[in-house]
Amino acid sequence: MTTTLDASNLRLKDVQSLLKLTEQLNDSFTSLLSLENLTEFEQQELQVIRNIFREYYSEGKISEGQIKFLCLAPLMKLAGFYNSSIKITLEENIANISVEDEDTNIKGRMDILAVSKTQERIVTTPFWILVIESKNSSFNASEGLPQLLTYAYKSLENQTSVWGVTTNGMDYQFVYLQQGNPPIYQLLPKLDITRSESSIELLQVFKSICQL
Repeated sequence: MTTTLDASNLRLKDVQSLLKLTEQLNDSFTSLLSLENLTEFEQQELQVIRNIFREYYSEGKISEGQIKFLCLAPLMKLAGFYNSSIKITLEENIANISVEDEDTNIKGRMDILAVSKTQERIVTTPFWILVIESKNSSFNASEGLPQLLTYAYKSLENQTSVWGVTTNGMDYQFVYLQQGNPPIYQLLPKLDITRSESSIELLQVFKSICQL
């Protein structure tokens, strides 16, 4: 009899074991991405996003929906994800992931998925650019890691690598998944939108991933 697991109930060690994932720590985004300087306009817009988040955060817990609307949407727009070659989907169901050597399936629903339309026209399966998992502001951003890894892992059936990020609005934890035996995910440094230099790097990372 096949057991079906919900990705939202899995711990990090469960995901690592079931999907045979290996973790590597990477202290530098520039080892994987080319980060460009921000324009004056981009820095000003980023300051607006930062101020809005601080204002809401000072009033108490920020919900998942608010984080998507107040932080993720404007960040992704500023980074270029709203151009005509990219399709954004929300609350996307993923097909069951069959776990090798075990009678187990994993199901789940990802928060935000950015897909390259250009690649979609060339191959049968869309090319996943970025997978996003969000939590409300009372959670640690890393608590979304098990779900994020599960969703991003699905794309490795059809492409060699994919980026993912989990966030609570303030902190952004990026991961880079690669095919392999075993598959590897690189854990990058957390970025904090409330700190000026860190938020600049955050937008630079989003922009660089968007251009892949």
